[in-house]
Order: sequence, then C-alpha cells, then structure tokens
Amino acid sequence: MANPSQSLSRDIAAEPARVWSVLTDLERVPEIMSGVSGIERLDDGPFRLGTSWRETRSAVGRDGIHERTVTELQALGLIRVEESDGTTRSATTYKLEALHPGTRLTISHEDEPGDEAGTLAKVAMKVMAPVEHQRAKRSLTSHMDDIATAAESRD
Repeated sequence: MANPSQSLSRDIAAEPARVWSVLTDLERVPEIMSGVSGIERLDDGPFRLGTSWRETRSAVGRDGIHERTVTELQALGLIRVEESDGTTRSATTYKLEALHPGTRLTISHEDEPGDEAGTLAKVAMKVMAPVEHQRAKRSLTSHMDDIATAAESRD
C-alpha cells in the first residue's frame, strides 16, 4: 500500500446482531453517520455481496460522491466495502467479534494508487501519507462513535 492502513477497535454495548443491523441499514446511513448526507442504492434487494450505492459525503468542507460496493461478506462477522475513483482505490473492512456482553468492532481502512494514478499522484500519496493517516484516524473514530451510538440506542 502506498499509504499505511489504519485500523481501530472499539467495544460496543450491543450484541453483534444489533451492530450488524446498523452497518447494513443503508437507508438510515444519512441519519446515523455524521458527514453522510445521502445514499442512492444502485441495486435492489437485501444487503448482500455485490450491494452497491452512491454515497454523498462531506470531507474537508466539500461534498463528494463515492460509489461503494460490498466485496466481502460474512454474516454477523465481516463486511468489506471498496471504492475507486480511478486515481485511488480504497477499502474499508468492518469486523465484528462477539463479547459477553457486547461486540468488539474493528474498522480497517486502506488506500492505494488506482489504475489511472500517474507518477505524480503516487508520489503525492507517499508524501501526504502521515497527514492522511491522522485524517483517517479522526474519520474512523467518528465513524465508530456514530455506529456505537446507533447500535446502543436501537430498539
């Protein structure tokens, strides 16, 4: 990876099924996740391997649209979501581990140059890696807080 991966864990006072429900309820993502203002499903049916959507998200004061796809899925255990804008490929993995009581959620994120990334973009990713590492840590922490709040308050 051109950028170091980032991984954080948090214990949540909710059973894995409740955390899973939060992670797979795409329609509620804009209510749950700070920074996400919209979701547009690109397929029909339940959340499954191959589920795709467009997510409108604010980052660094700008709205961006990201197409995301579920590329790995293990019920109540793991979700891997990938996206690419041509110059950058990103993957985020959500891993759930049952605790008694509760759930340990680990979120890992990694970026690498995409197929269309030129030499300058690859160098920029390496140079900016420490800044991006800190930004990703703040983002993942916020993401975990939002998931925990929703899972712990769900009926």
